[in-house]
Amino acid sequence: MKRQNVRTLALIVCTFTYLLVGAAVFDALESKQETSEKKNLEERRYELMTKYNLSEKKYEELELVVLKLKPHQAGVQWRFAGSFYFAITVITTIGYGHAAPSTDGGKIFCMFYALLGIPLTLVMFQSMGERINTFVKYLLHRIKKCLRMKHTEVSMANMVIIGFFSCISTLCIGAAAFSYYEDWTFFHAYYYCFITLTTIGFGDYVALQKHDALQKNPHYVAFSFVYILTGLTVIGAFLNLVVLRFMTMNSEDEKRDAEQKALLRRNGQTTIRTTETSGNFRNMYAEVLHFHSMCSCLWYKSREKLHYSIPMIIPRDISTSDTCIEQSDASPNRLPETFTNGCVCNLHRSTISSVSTGLHSLSALKGFTKRRSSV
Repeated sequence: MKRQNVRTLALIVCTFTYLLVGAAVFDALESKQETSEKKNLEERRYELMTKYNLSEKKYEELELVVLKLKPHQAGVQWRFAGSFYFAITVITTIGYGHAAPSTDGGKIFCMFYALLGIPLTLVMFQSMGERINTFVKYLLHRIKKCLRMKHTEVSMANMVIIGFFSCISTLCIGAAAFSYYEDWTFFHAYYYCFITLTTIGFGDYVALQKHDALQKNPHYVAFSFVYILTGLTVIGAFLNLVVLRFMTMNSEDEKRDAEQKALLRRNGQTTIRTTETSGNFRNMYAEVLHFHSMCSCLWYKSREKLHYSIPMIIPRDISTSDTCIEQSDASPNRLPETFTNGCVCNLHRSTISSVSTGLHSLSALKGFTKRRSSV
């Protein structure tokens, strides 16, 4: 089984195991509280109906009005500031649920707006996170050089530690600010920041929903917008550093396997061509050796041909081509007789011949001193 398939199967098993563990833990922590709270609310509902003499139908109408009024507790939601806040929760997939479009036109536009805005936002945060990581890596490298540390390289562990503490610091700063503005405890404010910046967005805690803050407190509104966008960028940088490496493992393995297959395919073809060429070289060399045993002229010409074909097998100086023909007592300008086969090797050979090269002395060509290559 391929490594990518094993990894995917292991991730599926781990995810479902994680879900089962989470369900068991939440069941143990929340089920009793939910049952108790539901019982208390039913008792309170009965008391109100008895006190104000409300029928079941009247109470349901009153309950519906209260639920519809809840989104308007912060004042008008669909002015520019409120609409900008809603747009942020849409494209960042936070989705508090504190406000939602009520008209059909608003719902249709919201779908198309999210369809384009969500991938655009994800790419933007991923790109900004990558740039932040590059800048932090450069800055840390410069700091190490200034401190004259022995190892100035920035390791993955260094980046993970810095990213982790950056996320914790961002959450703590937001918790301190929102606990001050919203009158929440620090723990609840920290919980709100975590749920917001991880884009979970339950909506049980939502900022800017008290005392008409969207219209009356512009500084707080600006801080909230900047904090959400900046915090998402910091979280995106950390995720880019850690999570995306694992998300791209399968694609990287597929690419590496494809490259290895292509390399093996090329090597196989090269081996076949090399084998064929080597065979041709051996045949040519055998042919030359055959010529050597028959005729030194053919050997010499074949040696010249072989040199340009396979110079690594037979070098140019393989034979003593400087062997000269002995000088004759006859006329120095006398040329040898022409034989019908065009070869001068039929002349009388000397008793000393070169067995390794097939070059023989031609004693009949006295007075004709040239290199055998001219023959």
